[in-house]
Amino acid sequence: MSFVQEARENHVKKKVEEALRSKMKQKALKECDQYTTKYAECAAGRTLSVVWQCRKQAKELNECLHQFTNDSVLEELKKDYMVQQDKEQ
Repeated sequence: MSFVQEARENHVKKKVEEALRSKMKQKALKECDQYTTKYAECAAGRTLSVVWQCRKQAKELNECLHQFTNDSVLEELKKDYMVQQDKEQ
């Protein structure tokens, strides 16, 4: 499949893409809730020191979030959306 054909197949409207990104982020936050809680507990009552005091928790949270919020996940959501749209037509 050529690049142009693939781009056309994976193209969705901007509003749809924004909605899919939002869905992706919500799922990531749900999946990484334990890391979010650990980071929030570490950060509670801190200001500037949160940067170095909570570095480990921030790294763990970011690693978890990245598993669920990357380009390949977004592309998969787009494909699923396009398949669903084709079924409805």
